[in-house]
Amino acid sequence: MTNITFGRYSPYNTFTHKLDARNKILLVILLVVGIFFQYKVWSTTMLMSGLYLVLIITLMIISRVSFLDLLSSLKGLWLLIIFMFAIYIFIPNNTYSGPVAFNIGFDVYWQAIYQAGYIILRLILMMAVMMVLTSTTKPMDLTYGFEWYMTPLKVVRFPVHPVAMTLSIALRFIPTLLEESERIMKAQASRGVDFNHGRLSKRFKAVISLIIPLFVSAIDRSEELSNAMEVRGYDPRAKRTRYRVLRFGWRDLLAFLFVGALFAGIIILFVFDKKSETGINLFQLLFNVDLGF
Repeated sequence: MTNITFGRYSPYNTFTHKLDARNKILLVILLVVGIFFQYKVWSTTMLMSGLYLVLIITLMIISRVSFLDLLSSLKGLWLLIIFMFAIYIFIPNNTYSGPVAFNIGFDVYWQAIYQAGYIILRLILMMAVMMVLTSTTKPMDLTYGFEWYMTPLKVVRFPVHPVAMTLSIALRFIPTLLEESERIMKAQASRGVDFNHGRLSKRFKAVISLIIPLFVSAIDRSEELSNAMEVRGYDPRAKRTRYRVLRFGWRDLLAFLFVGALFAGIIILFVFDKKSETGINLFQLLFNVDLGF
């Protein structure tokens, strides 16, 4: 678990690291929303998914985010991925049509396989985008960014700064809890607890022996953090000054124009696709090729 880097800041000097945290939060929201658009024609959906994949891979390379770290962070989703494949592929659904992939007492359509793969790809892309955000942005900068976006809520006396600080601490505690769970697992394994073998009931008891010390450790750490903040005079209601002021620079303008243009194109394509009776086939429009789905 120590190799899981989701939520952990990586101190590099890349183009993405130098972007304003407020701008990165907005761009990540636009990318995630764009990822979840689906079109009537499956070839168009596949082409746009390929565009997202290339874009996010390029973004990860620029940000120096390891692909192995992303795969490690996705370990907890493998069971969900298998379960979703089983639902879409092996449970009969009368809404699917088109070519049949194979028959297992009932027809399994290629459309069901495409749908399952597309949903899984969206989850992976969303995780990758969020990992880029947390890996290239300091926790305090994220706090300032969230607080800046929630500033209008101060009119209704919403506790903007405490909520933003809570979100930042929650993100920061993800890798800390993972490291703590790894330490507890090693300590329990040295005492004869087996997490990987045995019957389900035995493994469940082993997990219980991990969860209870982890909760106790998390509560102790949170208490230590609250005591440290009180000793340093932290007051969430006081007027605060900042050592580091976030500034919108030319890099932020370039990133905003690029992602904004991409998102505007996605919206335009989605609107025209919905207005069309048969949908828009981008493969046919761009390459004069009709894939038949």
